[in-house]
Amino acid sequence: MAGVSGCIKYSMFIFNFLFWLCGILILGGAIWIRVNKDGQEILNSGDFATSPYISVNILIAVGSTIMILGFLGCCGAIKESRCMLLLFFIGLLLILLLQVAAGVLGATFKSDSERILNETVSQNVKLLSETGEEAQAFQKALREFQGKFKCCGLVNGAADWGDNFQQNSMSCECPSSSDSSCVMYEGKLVYQQPCISFIKEIVAKHFLIVIGIAFGLVVIEVLGLVFSMVLYCQIGSK
Repeated sequence: MAGVSGCIKYSMFIFNFLFWLCGILILGGAIWIRVNKDGQEILNSGDFATSPYISVNILIAVGSTIMILGFLGCCGAIKESRCMLLLFFIGLLLILLLQVAAGVLGATFKSDSERILNETVSQNVKLLSETGEEAQAFQKALREFQGKFKCCGLVNGAADWGDNFQQNSMSCECPSSSDSSCVMYEGKLVYQQPCISFIKEIVAKHFLIVIGIAFGLVVIEVLGLVFSMVLYCQIGSK
């Protein structure tokens, strides 16, 4: 009867041990942010449309899942447990299938993403000319965005600010009168380009980063599936 390959066995153990450590780091960091006072201040300092703890709860779930899979893989490899290896294989396969389903959905709705973004931005334009609490929070975020990316307004430039332009114009103003990308508006030299182009650029960039990370994870997961099944079969034929 064929024996268990030591190379595959210990490679599987090292791979899953690192996998388990990553799960601990993610879970520990997420729990620290969730319960620590400093972490809560970091969360509450951002502009969140929904509960600021949603992303942290997702990280806790991801970290826990990675830890469990890493533990099953490590123990299954060292103890040569077919049951643990099978559970590891099934868990990893389910995650891979979920990623593939998410990728298919993402590709299916990609053509609608720009339309949805345009509609969302167009709906938010009216907040720039309002004075309510929600409008002021949005205006504060946009002022910071304008100063950083040298743009003004969302869709129609400085005109999007309406009657609120004068009190929010500082982040729109050009530092130099020789800049050809600037125009005069209500007596102030401001950036001509609206911020929607930069928002689209950021969304596209982040989308590519997510695709790259997902592709890298798929390669790692497929290797994990192959190693676990080879080890599973070798243990069975020992």
